[in-house]
Amino acid sequence: MAGEDKKQQPFDSKAASSLVAELRGAFASGTTRSYQWRESQLRGLLRMTDEHEQDITAALRSDLGKPELESVLYEAAMLRNSCKFALKELQRWMMPEKVKTSLTTFPSSAEIVSEPLGVVLIISAWNYPYCMRHFSFFIFPVSFASFTILFVVPTFFLHYLSVLSLDPVVGAIAAGNAVVLKPSEIAPATSALLAKLLGEYMDSSSIRVVEGAVPETTALLEQKWDKIFYTGNGRVGQIVMAAAAKHLTPVVLELGGKSPVVVDSGINLQIACRRIIVGKWGNNNGQACIASDYIITTKDLAPKLVDVLKNELETFYGKNPLESKDLSRIVNSNHFTRLTKLLDEDKVSKKVVYGGERDPTKLQIAPTILLDVPRDSLIMNEEIFGPLLPILTVDKLEESFDIIKSGAKPLAAYIFTNDKKLKEHFVNNVSAGGLVVNDTTVHLAVHTLPFGGVGESGIGAYHGKFSFDAFSHKKAVVYRSFMGDAAIRYPPYTNGKLRLMKALLGGSILGILRALFGRS
Repeated sequence: MAGEDKKQQPFDSKAASSLVAELRGAFASGTTRSYQWRESQLRGLLRMTDEHEQDITAALRSDLGKPELESVLYEAAMLRNSCKFALKELQRWMMPEKVKTSLTTFPSSAEIVSEPLGVVLIISAWNYPYCMRHFSFFIFPVSFASFTILFVVPTFFLHYLSVLSLDPVVGAIAAGNAVVLKPSEIAPATSALLAKLLGEYMDSSSIRVVEGAVPETTALLEQKWDKIFYTGNGRVGQIVMAAAAKHLTPVVLELGGKSPVVVDSGINLQIACRRIIVGKWGNNNGQACIASDYIITTKDLAPKLVDVLKNELETFYGKNPLESKDLSRIVNSNHFTRLTKLLDEDKVSKKVVYGGERDPTKLQIAPTILLDVPRDSLIMNEEIFGPLLPILTVDKLEESFDIIKSGAKPLAAYIFTNDKKLKEHFVNNVSAGGLVVNDTTVHLAVHTLPFGGVGESGIGAYHGKFSFDAFSHKKAVVYRSFMGDAAIRYPPYTNGKLRLMKALLGGSILGILRALFGRS
């Protein structure tokens, strides 16, 4: 358990079993099912964020070296908006959904009732411990007679809800579940702060935080849950899914993958590069599940693309990006070593055309661009999850689709083009969790869209109403009276009953009339 209790005794399988039993008792009491409880817990999250914004910022600075602006906008403000959106829509989400019935059950009515699943486990990520796994900017030009102004507006102001690592918790609470949150031990300051604050602001009889590392997570996964939500990498995702299978527990897995960016000619290359940069290096320095992993462009366009990327990177982060206060550091020495290994491979190290500087004492790696990296290199065969960006070149841009489809399905895929046919081909033929045309990562800022992976990049989806649905069971309910009882459903069965039943199931009025009058 979090805090002092965890120091007094280890959190093992026995402790995990006791915790689940307590939460099942709380859930069985029916408290979490009420609108009042759900509302009060969401408002508790809001108060927590309002009253401890500086504590959140300090913890994120400690764990990730995250700039204050990113912490305030990407974490605190986004958590507020997630809660506000859920509070605004909660009563509507909880209402039964009326649906049509058929002639077979006439007269009748039916509805779909959303009921909470029970006791759920949420294992969250380290890269955006409080909130958003991505935050981006919307850049639009306004042209005048002789010049153009680029307006840069945070998507926070354009969309009411963005993406949160605590978004699953918001959804689980909104759906009326008892919740256990397991934060990542890789971000210890934020993990400890989450445990402390949720213990103070939430109903501890139904919402708990468990801190720790592999032993604590293992103890939790040994228990029977009503749903497990995991955010992280595919290797651990397999472990989570295997543990869930022992109890037939449903899962939502938000994993990752190599999210490609296809860049066509004939576009506003400066805007495209700015959007690529902010979706990569402005996205926790590449440490995000939907950050651009590699670029595919034509051999002819590649040199110009590299030049524009270099110029814009220098504009954003200066000539010495390791001194920039606007870049997050690498989360720990293990990830620093992993990224260094990718960069120092013999067939890769000579492909660096920009950046490559690093400071192991500060765990900093500068934005790095690599050109014509071999496809059989390490950097092209695992998710980078860092500030390295390879560029692959092809003769014709259509070849990029074959490259993307030859690998595992990514969590996101992006294309920059003004070609209508190319856009349509991209949307219809590239399978990914989500697609964006002429930008990167902004699909996460649209609360009416589901967010999730496909294939190796994940199972299930969430955000907004989709988070509520992810933690709800859609219960089918049919209402009938004692009127209109039909003899055809009871023995003895006759050929006439058979003909009429077939006609009813077929839904044909003419067929029903023919069966009633004895015509075949």
